[in-house]
Amino acid sequence: MDTQLFFICFLTFVIHLIGTLAYSVRIAGVRTGRIAVSLALFGILMLVSRTSNSFLGPFLAKRVETHLDALAGGALLADFRWLLVSASLATVAGALLIPTFQRVFCHAVLHFQAHRSIPKLILHGFFKGGLSYVRDVARMPAARNMTGFRSGHGVSGRITLLNVGATALWTVGVFAALYAGVLDPSVRVTSSTLSSIINGGATIMMAVFIDPHMSGMTDDVVEGNVTESQFRKAIVWLVGSRLAGTVAAQALLVPASLLIASVARVI
Repeated sequence: MDTQLFFICFLTFVIHLIGTLAYSVRIAGVRTGRIAVSLALFGILMLVSRTSNSFLGPFLAKRVETHLDALAGGALLADFRWLLVSASLATVAGALLIPTFQRVFCHAVLHFQAHRSIPKLILHGFFKGGLSYVRDVARMPAARNMTGFRSGHGVSGRITLLNVGATALWTVGVFAALYAGVLDPSVRVTSSTLSSIINGGATIMMAVFIDPHMSGMTDDVVEGNVTESQFRKAIVWLVGSRLAGTVAAQALLVPASLLIASVARVI
């Protein structure tokens, strides 16, 4: 793995890590009772994660343009496989860090409630003891939560499958569009522009079906209709389905690239 590929894998890892850790903000909202503030922070994190995926485009496009001759050896396909592996590893890392970051975000929610400023919150996190606080509250996932994961769904099967599908599409969108240009260089520019349609569709799926469902469940916890244990189980299932989506993206990469290339030729 060369330096350029390592850097792109690192960016992919960070983007998916942020997206996974965003789930811990919902737990922080339940624990602090500051639902509206926690949802605002959740929205910011998800916005950063879902839009930052498009920032990979220029770096990947440059790599594709300089390595087109490597197509016969499958080097470019292997590069995209490594990027998808980075997404899966980031999801696993995020799942392990959720117990720690739910405590960090509890502190962040209370700080934001007092100061009402995202810039101040960021400065506090990096320069005023925030990093030492992360070390002090670091925890590993409790064994009972992992046992509860096997005892049943925290969310409906429909929401779980939607999250798998939306995550798979969002993960593979940019990669498939660029690899489609590798498969058919004559429509390389047209193919690259189609990634926004795939990512946009996946983002809409998340915003219309998954996020409102979890917001409603958050309110149910506050009202006492759903226990915090059930809510945590729902988060575990969503993170698990997110991991399944990044793995499913491996299988979708080549078929999606072929489909995008076909559409690009027809347009």
